[in-house]
Amino acid sequence: MTKQTESWNKGDLESFMQTYWHSDSLMFIGKNGIKWGWQTTLDNYKKGYPDTAAMGKLDFNILVVKKLSGEYYYVVGKWHLQRTIGDLGGHYDLLFRKIKGKWLIIADHSS
Repeated sequence: MTKQTESWNKGDLESFMQTYWHSDSLMFIGKNGIKWGWQTTLDNYKKGYPDTAAMGKLDFNILVVKKLSGEYYYVVGKWHLQRTIGDLGGHYDLLFRKIKGKWLIIADHSS
């Protein structure tokens, strides 16, 4: 998640998305319901955060980390965007899966 924060704060959404499973089966749940797929998720981020002013500076606060198995972790936390156009924040829960030796987000519920 450190890599995600660094990428976001540089305005680099493509790099930010490298922590997500690059699959049509990636599940993202947000205010508009469930969306499927890595490309759909990237496109939605680009639409919602079209420039660095909209993106602001991201900060995560991890509240819970639970090991579900050797292959899965569940993470709950808070996110905050400090922006000149008005701050945003909320909570998230993430399901990580180890795929080909790399921990990737396979499901993200952010509100």
